[in-house]
Amino acid sequence: MSWLETELREQPEALARLLDRQADAARDAAKLFRGRDIRYVLIASRGSSSNVARYAQYLLGRAHRVPVMFATPSLYTIYGQPPRLDGGLVIGISQSGASPDVVAVLAEAREQGRPTLALTNDPDSPLARAAEAVLPIEAGEEHAVAATKTYTNSLGAVALLFAEAGKDAVAREELLRMPEALASQIELSLGDRVSLDEYRDAVGLTVVARGVNYGTGFEIALKIRELSGLMTEAYSPADLMHGPIAAIQPGWPVVVVAPSGPARPSVEEIVPPLRARGARLIAVSDVKAVLRRAQTRLPLAPGVPEWLSPLTAVVPGQVTALRLTLLRELDLDRPRGLKKVTLTR
Repeated sequence: MSWLETELREQPEALARLLDRQADAARDAAKLFRGRDIRYVLIASRGSSSNVARYAQYLLGRAHRVPVMFATPSLYTIYGQPPRLDGGLVIGISQSGASPDVVAVLAEAREQGRPTLALTNDPDSPLARAAEAVLPIEAGEEHAVAATKTYTNSLGAVALLFAEAGKDAVAREELLRMPEALASQIELSLGDRVSLDEYRDAVGLTVVARGVNYGTGFEIALKIRELSGLMTEAYSPADLMHGPIAAIQPGWPVVVVAPSGPARPSVEEIVPPLRARGARLIAVSDVKAVLRRAQTRLPLAPGVPEWLSPLTAVVPGQVTALRLTLLRELDLDRPRGLKKVTLTR
């Protein structure tokens, strides 16, 4: 078995470890959000961590009713003109904690006297040392180049912050049930031997998602692109309709991520125009009506609250990326041209 599949299967255990070990750290980190002068949250991240940051934009924005935005690292590392960060809480998300540009953003924030928080799998990393507070994601060592358990545990860390920041007992209980839900989803997705043979010769795919699963769409696209080499892009339904849909020709595969929840109807609205263009639809959903309208059905385990659905909705995408890569006879653990830790400035 590849490292990728092994670590994909380890995700429930890793998430349970995070929730068991780091509730106190999340509780302490959540205090940073209660600073009297906090007017916005700024997140520095790269790669899969940026897809976690997209999730954080929704959860932390809802919890604190402040803007949650992305940093521009080049202002810090290339141009030497970092912005004034008055009123900001600055978060760095990096699975390795080694990305120099993410570290630079937090170091500048500390220099300006702003509160800083690191979410990382390495509590001794440069990012952790640069931050005022650290929330270790507890994923354990990850050997595969493509992130699986570090991604889901980073999502779990954001969800833990959300629950602790709001002192929300219901949210805590829902989150504590997620390792079991994640295990059920992995069993469902790996046990579902849906054929992907018709996509063997595809040159690319499009992924559509919205709301708390907007980042899920980007993560699925990234996994498929980095493992299989297929040109894959992610869009919200609105962004797709504002021009890019013109590139979707008959036979083009489109993954529609539509779990139950407030965002689902707006994602479903994109299905008729896609079908009219002859797209081949791949549905990730727990809604039978959505699955019925797709050529390829990737069901989600039922009963997951929408705010936590990114933890399970990414799994069919991970499994699809794995199977497309095997169909194309590529190495799952050594994607061409990629390294486990990417040091960008």
